[in-house]
Amino acid sequence: MNAQNGINQSIGSDMKQEVSLSEQNGDNNGQNDTTEEPDPEVDITISNVVSTFSVKCHLNLRQIASKGSNVVYKREQSMILMKLRAPRVTASIWSSGKITCTGATTEESAKCGARRIARCLQKMGFKVKFNSFRVVNVLGTCILPFGIKIHEFSSDHRPNASYEPELHPGATYRMKDIKAVLKVFQTGAITITAPSIGSVQNAVERIYPLVHEYRKPKPNQSTQSSSAAKLNGKKEPKKEPSKFLNDHDISDPEVSDEDIVMDGQSEDSDVDPDYSDKSD
Repeated sequence: MNAQNGINQSIGSDMKQEVSLSEQNGDNNGQNDTTEEPDPEVDITISNVVSTFSVKCHLNLRQIASKGSNVVYKREQSMILMKLRAPRVTASIWSSGKITCTGATTEESAKCGARRIARCLQKMGFKVKFNSFRVVNVLGTCILPFGIKIHEFSSDHRPNASYEPELHPGATYRMKDIKAVLKVFQTGAITITAPSIGSVQNAVERIYPLVHEYRKPKPNQSTQSSSAAKLNGKKEPKKEPSKFLNDHDISDPEVSDEDIVMDGQSEDSDVDPDYSDKSD
């Protein structure tokens, strides 16, 4: 009897340990379920870096147009466009010596392109001095993983945000302290214009928590593709108009078939029985 009681006590203690372990596992699973998923990363794409510099000398535009390569002389605007392939930069050159470079994607490539433009002008015989280089404008874009209710967002942030759907499909949000202007679209795309790349990144970090409160689900891409395929399938080829008219188009409802005389035939009533060929 004592041995049986000892076995029963050991089995009961083992059952209690298993129950406690199962409860701990359930608590851990509950804690894992309650943990929030980290926010997805947002990639910022720099599409254009605008920079300016001066060469501190007068430039003869006709000489540049005649000696330079990859140049376009715009006489109406009194300027010359010079393009480079590496880095891919387009320079607007004025006779006063002021030059504006566009098309670069980084500040380093913008400065490298500006120095190459100055070197090309120096090879043409101008006394060029590379001076006063600075980045004046940066254009960046990013796509958020959710849609945005731009109407509610603009109405709640009225001092800094404005939305005119008749003029532009996106809401405009201005950050005066960093001199950044953002275009917010309902698809989740944001276009940022700022004085530097750092300002673009700062603007995205500041606008993300503001638009996150007005998020909405994006339409499924598969449904969009299927609907587009259906629309494409419904398109019918255009029917060319018939070059000839049908009988029912030229028939007169008041004229019966008996009144119509076919070519080469005549009715008996129209033939004169006394008619004879006089040539015979």
